[in-house]
Amino acid sequence: MNLSKLAKACACTGLATLALSTQAQETQLGDVVAAGQSINRSANKSQQRVDALNDKTQSKLQQFKTVNKEIDGLQVYNQQMQTQLDNQLAELAQIKASMTQVSIIERQVSPLMSRMINTLESFVELDVPFLPQERAQRIAGLKKMMERADIAVAEKFRRVLEAYQVEVDYGRTIEAYSGLLEVAGGERDVDFLRIGRVSFVYQTRDGKHLGLWDQQSKSWQELPAKYRTDINKALRIARKQLAPDLIMVPLDLAE
Repeated sequence: MNLSKLAKACACTGLATLALSTQAQETQLGDVVAAGQSINRSANKSQQRVDALNDKTQSKLQQFKTVNKEIDGLQVYNQQMQTQLDNQLAELAQIKASMTQVSIIERQVSPLMSRMINTLESFVELDVPFLPQERAQRIAGLKKMMERADIAVAEKFRRVLEAYQVEVDYGRTIEAYSGLLEVAGGERDVDFLRIGRVSFVYQTRDGKHLGLWDQQSKSWQELPAKYRTDINKALRIARKQLAPDLIMVPLDLAE
């Protein structure tokens, strides 16, 4: 009996010990799990901070690269602006030198133009007397232009050369126009025909009177009626009423 009780007592003691041991292990396991969870939470927070720092670093790096590109672009732009500025300064220096030269040239060109106009006037007075009013008005206009301060010297010179060109063109064109002329003791309407400067003739409207300008005597010379047909044809060609064709007209032998 004693042995049986002793065995039972030992068994109970073993069970109690085992229960205590299991409880202790469960407590330790719970502590380990809690510690692991705490570590995970801490690691997660640390990872979040690392990710945030990484994102911030990447953002700063991108900003740095962007700023560097802007700096490079500004350096290229500044170089271009400096080159343009240098070129503009060089142009200003040239303009300043040119302005000095222009002042000298203007002082020389103005007297030259005046002499050219006077020469042109003398030439017209000595030339075959066609379009007298038109040519006289052109020269008068040039003289009046020279007195104006609102017209640039270059424009004045261009107009003088243009007047010379008009006179040159007269020598290689054919022209017909109407006007008044003293014929047979009275003023009559006539048709003038100019062929360059080698022939300047007139014909009255009724065709009864024909004349050729004689440059040597500075007078009109009567022409025979045989020239009437050719002169009429030449007048129509000059007025573009006929196609250009061969014509026979009297010439001023002095020319």
